[in-house]
Amino acid sequence: MTMDTTWMAEGLCNNHPPAVFFPSDGVGVEIAKKICAECPVKSQCLEYALELRVDHGVWGGESERQRRRMIKSRRHAAASNTASAETSVRINA
Repeated sequence: MTMDTTWMAEGLCNNHPPAVFFPSDGVGVEIAKKICAECPVKSQCLEYALELRVDHGVWGGESERQRRRMIKSRRHAAASNTASAETSVRINA
């Protein structure tokens, strides 16, 4: 799978050392999130990290833990939608 990454050139992260986005503590995470909050490509960045299951650093304004929760939530929603669709097919058959 190839993803478009041209948006990366527009990220505010380019104006900061990479270490800012790979913090070792909660204070560092908050600093990175503040930078991300103003970034014009925040949503593309987050989707990139979610799609590729990036498990380190702050991406799209979300920490590793937050992204894991988002992935889990999406997985449950997809499973729910699949189950609902299957039930609907059985009822209408």
